[in-house]
Amino acid sequence: MWGIAGECPHSFSVLLSSVTRGTLFRVHIMHIASLTALLAVGAFAAGLLGSLTGLGGGIVIVPLLTLGFGVDIRYAIGASLISVIATSSGAAAAYVREGYTNIRVGMLLEIGTTIGALVGAYIAGIIPTSAIAIIFGFVLLLSVYRSIRPLAEHITTGPGDPWAARLRLNSSYPTEHGMQAYSVQSVPTGIALMGVAGVLSGLLGIGSGVVKVLAMDQAMRLPFKVSTTTSNFMIGVTAAASAGLYLHRGYIDPGLALPVMLGVLAGALVGARTLARAQTKVLRNIFTGVVAILAVEMLYKGMTGGL
Repeated sequence: MWGIAGECPHSFSVLLSSVTRGTLFRVHIMHIASLTALLAVGAFAAGLLGSLTGLGGGIVIVPLLTLGFGVDIRYAIGASLISVIATSSGAAAAYVREGYTNIRVGMLLEIGTTIGALVGAYIAGIIPTSAIAIIFGFVLLLSVYRSIRPLAEHITTGPGDPWAARLRLNSSYPTEHGMQAYSVQSVPTGIALMGVAGVLSGLLGIGSGVVKVLAMDQAMRLPFKVSTTTSNFMIGVTAAASAGLYLHRGYIDPGLALPVMLGVLAGALVGARTLARAQTKVLRNIFTGVVAILAVEMLYKGMTGGL
């Protein structure tokens, strides 16, 4: 495992010369191109299913690398953060162009998520990896629950939060019947919840979109499409804030992060193009089952000290 025996490797070749504990592959006898291809294929599958189901591929990357390839969880988180930045940057532009994203809300809430991400990245460097695995397992279970019970669309058109009026957060978004206006509620509560989402993002290397959507939908009463697209707009900035600390500590290995980033990005783009004709309900059920298995495995490994 990376980082074993006090080492702090800085190149992908270290993984190739190490016999990793619990890995599915004998990487010391594999060619670097083969391992890179396997990483890219796994990341592509994660990005594809994440795009088709709306759960996001980033949440699968860390379990994939730690459980499937035996990568130290902190290096897996670093690679996941890079992939989150790439996929968010690609999809966010399209949503902004289509008029769904509330940029003012996103920029305001980034205050909370950025501070939280820095705190989460700092905590990740001082707590045991087993604790990180346990927390990750619970977040995966939350994602499963969120997938099983999708949020219903609701629109608040009455008076919004005084802060929303002062900061001009109320807006509208396109529907099949034309532009629909909505108002924003509970701005301070939303910022506080975004701080929690930021901590999870920096600690676990995920976009924490589940927590962000819940906060914007349940607390701030934004329409579901606005919540999801605004969350996608935000997660890249959140990930970038914590990625700096991971890079400073040497937990972002370019040889690992590059194939993961390219694979997830390619999968997300393919998924976005095939979304209209894909059987998303079936895929969501399959993906939810996979995430549930990963959650149990992460909890087990964390509690038994297997990571």
